[in-house]
Amino acid sequence: MKKQLLFDLGERAAWTGAQAALGVAIAELADIPIWWAAPAALVLASAKSWVAGRLGRKGTASTLPAAKDPATPALSL
Repeated sequence: MKKQLLFDLGERAAWTGAQAALGVAIAELADIPIWWAAPAALVLASAKSWVAGRLGRKGTASTLPAAKDPATPALSL
């Protein structure tokens, strides 16, 4: 597997885990049914993508640096 693909996979897995954990924490702290964790995580994922699209690499929702982002075109010499 390409190194960039592994970084991308790791980034996606880490963000998904963090958003799911925060969704569960929000549901628990708000004392609402646990099924609300999924919509909360969806809102967090959308917000993260929106922010990353404006602050990160243009045209992607990635938070990886350009050198490790698979969306970065390879340099051809």
